Amino acid sequence: MKENKLDKFNLRKVILQEAEQIKVGLSLAEDVKPQGDFKSITISGMGGSALPADILDILVKDFLRKSENQDGAKRYFEIYRNRTYHLPEEAYDKSLNVVCSYSGNTEETISSLREVVKNKLPCVALSNGGMVEKICQENNIPHIQIPYPFENFQPRIATGYFVFAIWKILQNIGIVGEVVSDEIVANLEKKIVETEEYGQGLAQKIFRKTPIVYSTDKFKALAMVWKIKFNENSKTPAFWNYFSEVNHNEMVGFTNPQADFHFIMLRDKAGHPQNIKRMEVMAKLLKKNNLDSEIIDIEGGEIVEKVFSTLYLGDWVSYYLALEYETDPTPVQMVEEFKKLIK
Repeated sequence: MKENKLDKFNLRKVILQEAEQIKVGLSLAEDVKPQGDFKSITISGMGGSALPADILDILVKDFLRKSENQDGAKRYFEIYRNRTYHLPEEAYDKSLNVVCSYSGNTEETISSLREVVKNKLPCVALSNGGMVEKICQENNIPHIQIPYPFENFQPRIATGYFVFAIWKILQNIGIVGEVVSDEIVANLEKKIVETEEYGQGLAQKIFRKTPIVYSTDKFKALAMVWKIKFNENSKTPAFWNYFSEVNHNEMVGFTNPQADFHFIMLRDKAGHPQNIKRMEVMAKLLKKNNLDSEIIDIEGGEIVEKVFSTLYLGDWVSYYLALEYETDPTPVQMVEEFKKLIK
């Protein structure tokens, strides 16, 4: 594939190197081991800096479920998400607060961090710098600096750094174990290259249509991230939901569709057989109503491969859809303008 003049900040190159973030992320938190008896983590973040919490929820639950199967002992560890100006109640109850802001200047996240400081709650923060780093330095809070490898590097593309830095922290305090090997990283690096052309083809199908992304409850965060990448990379509306809830309400709304839609269903072949059947039946119903759909299998042996290969494909589709709309996929001008207006 050739570089495109619309891609002024070379997002294509960034995507091609995304798998490298995994090992870097793990190394960033190598020596970070908060002290305490934690039964949960509360991750405060907004936008692209909030996505790691949703991805971690998939990985941690899968790890704990497999651990239970091995010895029969139940293991509970919750991940709470905070996407607002103040901490949830759970943040005060034996929870490790993890503050994520790539820029370090996200106002909602800074507000939550100040609440952490005021109440002397256990905390680790991750940012590229900014006010978050300054507050951490002033209050002796462990701070992990997330890299800035490319010009105009965006939080939504830094998921690997955040996820695996936090995973390493959880590993250091004994909640989880190893889930990444050299083979897994190599497989993902190969997958990024292999899926670029498919992603470009899918973008051409979606062009001038509104994408709607579905998955199942286990992988619903992947559908949500795809939706966000369409918003921020492609600069177009998109929506998401998950099976089987969608069959009980949302699909009825497409009886009288008010726009052109393209449905994308992220299918886990190892999932509940009824959900697999639901996707196939819904695709037939949509076709009957002259609505286009695509079933995409979540591929990979290990959970990390499944999650990140699917995320990388979403990056390609949204990247090439941006080019179809003749727009630079990297900047988010409306967000930046909004930030200026509310100051």
